[in-house]
Amino acid sequence: MEISKNKVVSLTYTLKLDNAEGELVEKVDKTEPLVFIYGAGMMLPKFEEHLTGKVVGDGFEFTLDSPDAYGDYQLDMVVNLPLDIFKVEDKIDYEMLKVGNVLPMMDNQGNHLQGKVLGVETGTVRMDFNHPMSGKTLHFIGEIIDVREASAEELSHGHVHGDGGHQH
Repeated sequence: MEISKNKVVSLTYTLKLDNAEGELVEKVDKTEPLVFIYGAGMMLPKFEEHLTGKVVGDGFEFTLDSPDAYGDYQLDMVVNLPLDIFKVEDKIDYEMLKVGNVLPMMDNQGNHLQGKVLGVETGTVRMDFNHPMSGKTLHFIGEIIDVREASAEELSHGHVHGDGGHQH
């Protein structure tokens, strides 16, 4: 069965920065493969594009430049926020605001964001809302280990159930 829209795909991969000899970012093996519904919008579009038509046992190797992955690093995503918004019960938790910590935040439209603390200055917290992989070239090497039809329930929920998927 070929990979196409609404198929459940299971695969292994190694992700490195820049190229095949680059720094190892992540390795996913057969014990806990990546399992997703192809075409459901959960994966990077260019990642899926490179898998179209592949079958079980096929290998793959491709590189995604930052615009096709998580986008270019954007300086306007680094902002200073008022220290007061981090108050909990009228106190600032400076342990939470340690440099390098990633905090769940929400913008004024209700969108959930992850912000990395870059520094705390008088009255402000400097945060970076860029994706950790923004501005990076990603190199994937892997193998397709399973392709099957997605069930009606999986399609209506938008994610995989059972092995490798959401348990409910």
